[in-house]
Amino acid sequence: MNTTAPIRTAIETDLAALVALTEALEGMEPALGAALDLISEMSGRLIVTGLGKSGHIGAKLAATFASTGTPAYFLHPAEASHGDLGMVQPDDVVLALSWSGETRELSDVIGYAKRHAVKLVAITGSAESALGRAADAALVLPKVREACPHNLAPTTSTLLQLALGDALAIALLQKRGFTEESFHSFHPGGSLGAALKRVDEIMIEGDELPLVLHDTPVMSALSVLSAKGQGIVGVTDAGQLQGVITDGDIRRYLERNASSTMKSALYETPASAVMTKGSVVLKPSLLLGETLRILQTKRISAAFVMDEGEPVGLITMLRLLNRGAA
Repeated sequence: MNTTAPIRTAIETDLAALVALTEALEGMEPALGAALDLISEMSGRLIVTGLGKSGHIGAKLAATFASTGTPAYFLHPAEASHGDLGMVQPDDVVLALSWSGETRELSDVIGYAKRHAVKLVAITGSAESALGRAADAALVLPKVREACPHNLAPTTSTLLQLALGDALAIALLQKRGFTEESFHSFHPGGSLGAALKRVDEIMIEGDELPLVLHDTPVMSALSVLSAKGQGIVGVTDAGQLQGVITDGDIRRYLERNASSTMKSALYETPASAVMTKGSVVLKPSLLLGETLRILQTKRISAAFVMDEGEPVGLITMLRLLNRGAA
């Protein structure tokens, strides 16, 4: 048996369904606009509900909405029928998922929403279903065949629910002006949280900064370079960063001046004669993920953090990696 054949067929079925969904968006535009307006203008929370596989998709969507700036939680329809409907308030919006639109367990949620003037958005496969007719905005998915060879197990249909739900979350994110910094406030943990931290949250600063004045002798700059152990020294004049000296700069300088006396090369030459001008600098508000990309692109291991021309911090590749920004 060709083990990849059924997998390929299932994926191709899913891809065709996503294309069909994309093509159906133009006809869905009025309902999509209404749904986005209802959710973005609500003063309460988005209550996502669904049963079975639709419920699993709904729980994931509730988490996505909540993490991208739309207050949301998942309400199991069976629990709703046994007291949890009290969690739904008039200023909330209900987002109900059901491929058939006839899920019996959703009837109590639908009825409660209608009685209490709670706006209802539906993601369903049938406009004429009980859910489709009751919704203030019915997002009707195109009719597709399931990837299941018996056309029974919810596979492709749940993929479309997920795709449309995620797309709604992204549209709302953009409509709200949700930024990377906003995202970080909801994702402080893990590698994602680390990448979304700001430079000024982890930078080397204060007395640990490797800085020397522009007229400091090369030997003294070399001592600071060794003592601070960051592989870089910033050269300043009147508090402003003029350039940097790295281990490589020192090595190249000594190679160029091999014929000079030790006294002249190290004790009588100022740091400004050795430094590299126009070095890469960073803003305190820069996110760590972007900072890592800059250092990798420029092929440098460290950069100073600047505030109005003054060096206020230092970021190194090692520090970024140790903080999980990769």
